[in-house]
Amino acid sequence: LPYIAHQMQGTDFKLVPILIGNLSPKAEQKYGELLSKYLDDPSNFFVVSSDFCHWGSRFRYVWYDKSAGDIWQSIEKLDRMGMDHISKLDAAGFTSYLKKYKNTICGRHPIGVFLNAVRAYKGKGEPSLEFTHYAQSSKCRQQRDSSVSYASAVYCQPCRQ
Repeated sequence: LPYIAHQMQGTDFKLVPILIGNLSPKAEQKYGELLSKYLDDPSNFFVVSSDFCHWGSRFRYVWYDKSAGDIWQSIEKLDRMGMDHISKLDAAGFTSYLKKYKNTICGRHPIGVFLNAVRAYKGKGEPSLEFTHYAQSSKCRQQRDSSVSYASAVYCQPCRQ
């Protein structure tokens, strides 16, 4: 929040933080439906913040698909499977992915709420979401290594006439 406030200095804006904790998929859908109407207002700007996989014994998550190559490549494959559901704006698919792989995406519930808001949105045209960057804090090669993944994306509503 301080970074957003700093970047918006000198601009007349209101910051409305919405903190989202642990939610069921049904609650994600409900809150998404409540927020969907705000997607139609071009003066609204949404920031959904999350990191991705926390991998390593210190995080108690060591999923590894050896067919992907080194551990860091397996982590990227895992993250990109989730990113694929997000970029397709597929709330149900993202929920199923999390259930299957248990990826340690801290902001999975805010992401789920946002995906459900987009699903419930009744505006014109096709929205899109594109990932612009992906990185890992370290390239894990051994079981004793650890890493946190990061991804950034941009969501766009169709241009309004």
